[in-house]
Amino acid sequence: MGLFDKDRMISADRALRGRDSPMQISGQHVVTGNNMLQPLPAGLQEAVFALGCFWGAERVFWKLPGVYSTAVGYAGGFTPNPTYEEVCSGSTGHTEAVRVVFDPAVTSFAALLKTFWASHDPTQGMRQGNDRGTQYRSAIYTVSDEQKIQADASRAEAQKRLDAAGVGIVTTEIAPLADFYYAEEYHQQYLAKNPAGYCGIRGLSCLIE
Repeated sequence: MGLFDKDRMISADRALRGRDSPMQISGQHVVTGNNMLQPLPAGLQEAVFALGCFWGAERVFWKLPGVYSTAVGYAGGFTPNPTYEEVCSGSTGHTEAVRVVFDPAVTSFAALLKTFWASHDPTQGMRQGNDRGTQYRSAIYTVSDEQKIQADASRAEAQKRLDAAGVGIVTTEIAPLADFYYAEEYHQQYLAKNPAGYCGIRGLSCLIE
């Protein structure tokens, strides 16, 4: 598929069939040392965001207080257990996403939302900066009705700020989390393993508090 196709969301009937077996990863976060896999430890909560290339996006979140672990993977698409190459082809419908496990006694979903909006440009549709394709679109995948309410309110607030700055229209999608498929081991905490690696994360000044 060419770049033209990658800029447009594929339909479910055209998506790759995928596979039954999930990606096998170690499950240990190389920065925090904590477990990245399900089930969640008692008392912790999860949130899933997409804001461009997941290498830089994951690092933004693992630095926050109250974050127990992060993991990169694929969400919002149709193909079960996709590979990185398949996602990048635009043939699965997934975003490059970050799963954040956090302690609500230390931080909150609202605080994570503020970091999400401040860390990328939510007006760019199927790209972030020079990274083009449906996998780079902005998204919030909610796991509860309360997260949906907060995400919708935060999107409205982001739009108000963009309007005041004359910047653009929010293209961020908000949808219930259906599946999160872990990405390959080498992608997990990539910028901790490769400190000089690529990071395309850039925020808008009007959304940074």
